[in-house]
Amino acid sequence: QVQLVDSGGGLVQAGGSLRLSCAASGRTFSSYAMGWFRQAPGKEREFVAAITWIVGRTYYADSVKGRFTISRDNAKNTVYLQMYSLKPEDTAVYYCAAGPQMTTTRYGYNYWGQGTQVTVSS
Repeated sequence: QVQLVDSGGGLVQAGGSLRLSCAASGRTFSSYAMGWFRQAPGKEREFVAAITWIVGRTYYADSVKGRFTISRDNAKNTVYLQMYSLKPEDTAVYYCAAGPQMTTTRYGYNYWGQGTQVTVSS
């Protein structure tokens, strides 16, 4: 059974940083792409960043480019989202996801973590 476990969320002041982790288990993810999405109250789930397992190619939403970094540790089957210069508008539940190819649409991902709350105070 495929399982993604998100962790690392919390409360931080504006300008602060957090690192989210997504531990994957249950299958070989070497051919997959991993993504991070977020969903704020009353809003649609939106793309944040994605990375391919083997090559490590990355892609970011414009809203986080230059502030967030996605990376992966193949040996640990873990994907990270390092977030710097956090803003109140980054407040959301963050979800990691796995899918057969890198895409910015949530419908391209087959597996999802349970989500981790990030709250940025002003």
